[in-house]
Amino acid sequence: LVYMISYEPLWNTLKKKNRSTYYISHNGFLSRSIIHKLKHNEVVTTKTIDTLCNILDCNVEDVMIYIKD
Repeated sequence: LVYMISYEPLWNTLKKKNRSTYYISHNGFLSRSIIHKLKHNEVVTTKTIDTLCNILDCNVEDVMIYIKD
């Protein structure tokens, strides 16, 4: 079995909140390298998740989902 965290909900949340990755990086919330990691479902810290939830005013499940394959 493969277990994975997917950040697919983040892209829907960004669209729903009328925000972009440019907005997140340009305003100094997260670096482009962290956004790259999110786009490729790579490991990020809980601080990153906390930052996203804070700036998007959303819950963790609006940013990531656990997938059991």
